Formats: sequence, C-alpha cells, structure tokens
Amino acid sequence: MRRAMINTALGLAVGYGAIVGLAFAFQDQLLFQPGSRLLATPDDAGMPYETVRLDTDDGETLHGWWIPTPDVSRGTLLFFHGNAGNISGRLESVQQFHQLGLNVLIVDYRGYGQSTGAPSEEGIYRDAEACWRYLTETKDRAPQDVVIFGRSMGGGPATWLAAREKPGAVILESVFTNVPDVGAHHYSFLPVRALATNQFDNESRVSQIDAPKLFIHSRGDRVVPFKLGRQVFAAAAEPKQFLEIEGGHNDGFLVSSEAYLRAIDGFLEKHLGAGDE
Repeated sequence: MRRAMINTALGLAVGYGAIVGLAFAFQDQLLFQPGSRLLATPDDAGMPYETVRLDTDDGETLHGWWIPTPDVSRGTLLFFHGNAGNISGRLESVQQFHQLGLNVLIVDYRGYGQSTGAPSEEGIYRDAEACWRYLTETKDRAPQDVVIFGRSMGGGPATWLAAREKPGAVILESVFTNVPDVGAHHYSFLPVRALATNQFDNESRVSQIDAPKLFIHSRGDRVVPFKLGRQVFAAAAEPKQFLEIEGGHNDGFLVSSEAYLRAIDGFLEKHLGAGDE
C-alpha cells in the first residue's frame, strides 16, 4: 500500500512538473496571439486612410494605417492594441476616436497582421519607438498634441513610451499591473511569477509618466481583473482620473459607449486643448 502511495505521489509530481514545463515553454504563445489576415480596412468603415510602413531600429517592417479626421483635428491618437488578432479588429474603436476629432495612427506589432518578425516584449517596445518617430518626425506632430492610448496588453508599450517621451495625454483601458499578476489570477495552480519571462510592468512605470492620464476599466472584465486596473491607477502620479464602465474586456467601450465618449471628450478638452493643425 505504501509503495502504491509513493508511486502515485511520484506520478502526480511528474505530471505537475510536465504541466509547469509546458507552461514555461509555451508562455509566449499564450500571451501573443497574432492574426495574419486583415478582415477589413478603414475604407470598409467609411474612413479614408493611408497605408504606412515603419522601419524599426532592429530591421523589422511594421504595417499600419494613418487615419486622419476629415475636418480640423484636435490632436492625434497613437493606438496600441491588445494581444490577439490585428489592427483590422479595432475599427469600431478607431471610429469612436474619430467622433472625438482625433487623427489615429494604429500599427500592428511585429509578427501581427502584415508586420514582419515575431512578437516579444522588448520587440514591441522597439515598435512603439518606431511609431513615435513616425508621428513626431515623418508626420511632424507636436508631442504635446499626441495622445498615447493602450488597451489591455497595449498598455505595456503605451506606459513604456509615455514614461520616456512627453505626450499631451495618456489613456489606458483595461490594463493590468504586470503579466505575472494576470497569469497568477488565471492559473493559480502554477508558479506563474517564477516562470514568467514577459512582464509589461505597467504598475512600476505609471509613476514616471508626467502627462495627464485617464484610466478606464469595467468590473465585468473577466480577462484583466478590475482590481488590477485600480492598482495601476493608484500607482500613477497626478494628474489622473478613473472611469468605471460596464461590459466585458473586449466590448466595454461599446457597451458603455455614451459614458465612454463623454468622459474621453471631457478629459481631452481639459488636458489636450485645441488641435495640431
């Protein structure tokens, strides 16, 4: 009986070790879930646009869209999207920012959509740098007229870039403290914090951002817990404000569209001022 118990325990330990090993080996695939096929373009949503190709400093080429407002703009929004799909799945969100009078630059990270390379945390930071250079040098946009927007995983490059540059404002939606915290929430049976090689540590960076910040999160978010969004907000330096919305992780901006647009409009009116053209 004792030998059987020992064998069972050893079998469970080996099985658990195998699960831990697989989680470590495939963590990038769990985090980065790119889609290569573009399902639509801004034209399909009635928005004229320009295709842009950006070169990173390590030799990758990023594909994106420059989507100007039809009239005089109040500023330009640099859009960092989440971990799945590609830019073609963000057109409803781009339309909302257009309603607010913003030009939009949205670019796929390396390995996403038509961008070259393979995604990684450090690589995505290089992608963010390339986007900033394009806006401030090629498009000659004044930094104070640029709004950096990050949704979900996009909060990682957004906070990284905003802590290094001087944008006019920052909007962070459904963002997490860091990747290990999210992983530990979903996989509490695994030693996630010991295994994680990706961090995207928003909590440690927001205090370094001088620009006004708007945080947006839903209590109904089942992907990134609301409490993690509140922790990032608590760590941020003033000026800052928090908007609680309804809906899930992927549709809160639509479910709460009226309150969402009203809050962003008021935030921009207060902190961004008149446009860049």
